[in-house]
Formats: sequence, C-alpha cells, structure tokens
Amino acid sequence: MKKIAVFTSGGDSPGMNACVRAVVRTAIFKGLEVYGIYRGYEGMIDGDIKRLQSHSVSNIVQRGGTILKSARSMEFKTPEGRKQAYDNLKAHGIEGLVAIGGDGTFTGAKVFFEEFGIPTIGCPGTIDNDLYGTDYTIGFDTAVNTALEAIDKIRDTAAAHDRIFFIEVMGRDAGFIAIESGIGGGAEFVMVPETKTNLDDVVKSLKNNRKNRFSSIVVVAEGDEAGNAQTVMEIVKNKVNDPSKDFKVTTLGHIQRGGNPTARDRVLASRCGMSAVEGLIAGHQFHMAGVVNQEVVFTPFADCIGKTKPLIEDHLKLMKILSI
Repeated sequence: MKKIAVFTSGGDSPGMNACVRAVVRTAIFKGLEVYGIYRGYEGMIDGDIKRLQSHSVSNIVQRGGTILKSARSMEFKTPEGRKQAYDNLKAHGIEGLVAIGGDGTFTGAKVFFEEFGIPTIGCPGTIDNDLYGTDYTIGFDTAVNTALEAIDKIRDTAAAHDRIFFIEVMGRDAGFIAIESGIGGGAEFVMVPETKTNLDDVVKSLKNNRKNRFSSIVVVAEGDEAGNAQTVMEIVKNKVNDPSKDFKVTTLGHIQRGGNPTARDRVLASRCGMSAVEGLIAGHQFHMAGVVNQEVVFTPFADCIGKTKPLIEDHLKLMKILSI
C-alpha cells in the first residue's frame, strides 16, 4: 500500500481535526502518500480529492469542526454514485481509506467495501458515544463538558428565581451525554432513550426535591421516548398543576458539536488516527480502530453498526442515589 485517503463524514465532532492530523502525519512517517477527501462521500463522488502534506495539518489539533468538511450524500446511496466514487479513488491510485465518523459513515463504508473491496479503517468520530468497540468516541468528552458548562450556568439562574429547568441535550438514540452531564451537573432527574421514562416519577421527584431545595434541573436526551424537553415540560407542568411553580426549557442544540476539543478528545483522536494507518498497513480491511481499557482494538464494522453499546449501569444507579 502506497497511497491512502482520509475523510470525515456525518455529524462533525470536536477532535476530528486532531484525528485527520494524526492520519496524515502517521502516513507520511510510514512512507505513504496521503490524500484528503473533502465533504465526505459527496466529495468522493465529485472528485474533490487533494494530496496532503505535513504542513497541511499544522495548527488544527486545537480546532473544532473538520477542515475536510462534511456533507450528507444521497447520491452515495445509489450504485451509480458509489461507482463514480470508486472510479475517482482509482484515478488517484488510492488503495486504502480512513473514515472518521459514526454509524452512518460506517454503514456507507460497509456497503462500499462489499462492492469494491477497498480496505477501510474507521475512527469513531461522534459526540453520541454510541459506537460499539470503543469506550469513548471522539468528541464525546468535549460535548459533555460543553453541556455541563451550560447546565452550571442555568443552575445559577434557576436558583436565583426558584425555577424548574428542562434542559435538552443531544442524543437521538443514546443517553451518554445526558447521563454524564446530568451526574456532573447535579441534575434532579435524567431522561435517556435506553430506559423507559414514567413522567409520574419525574413529577414525584420534583415534588420531593422541592421540600429540600427551590430550583430543579431535569436533563432530557433529545431521543427520549417521552418526547423532547418542551413536550416533557408541558406534560409535567400539567401534572404538577401549580401556578406558583415556574417551568423553563433550554435546548442546547449544536453548541455541543462545536468548540475546542478537550485534551482527552485530542489524545483519543490522535491515537485512533495513528492506529487506523497502522491497521491499514498491517492488513486490516474492514474495521474500526477504537480504545477499550486503554488499549487500541480493531472491531469489525458489522459489530460497530450492529451491536448496541449499553449505558454504564453504575451511572444509572449513581444518578438515582445522588438525586434524593
């Protein structure tokens, strides 16, 4: 293998640039030519591919987002689109790929590999932390700390006005951000997609807490089956039926995706990027490079996509105990 390419796809996450940097510099260190594919699978189809040098990735380790850009590609879902992408890669002599992204990115890589056989190593770039095969994903730690900073600030104003805040964090299918920011932020209740929420329990918890404290924080993962924060707040407010209580909603949204990555995310991203290149050289063809128990592991894409990563049971237990 003499030429490889790296791309970022799907939702951006803090630390993607650090991963790109590690891929580029590891490839050069190992004597490979390395190319950047801009705008993910869409750029692969359009031929937006450029050779990268060491200086191409200078001064990006601290930046959020991704210098390679990202885009959703409907055309890549068609056989014709994937064939065009393959032809563009072959025109550049590219023999291996490093795909930085999440579930959707790896699903596309799986189909592409099955059709054309280009070895592909994935790096887990998603704030949701929902990929099987790694303890943490690139961007998760930064997203949690961003959410936590916002919760701390909302706690101040909630306490000043004796308000009940429902704070919505990202997590369409996974509650990792919600549970960790909820524990760290001292939330009175956390709602996550992995467990069924009884809103009567939320009402009971808020009523109990009001005996001991005046303000309350409820953290809601956007994918909770009971609804988003606005919906949940309205239902709970009606159940409480007390005009003296002041209910507010804050949706944190995409601020969780941006910002400078934490040290933990920069190091994780760098390890995964380096390991992805080493994995390609060693002959891995269809795996994700992740870190489990501080050790780099290569997990087949089929497992990353097909297996569910559970919440840490102790976190659920801890949330229940600390909220009394």
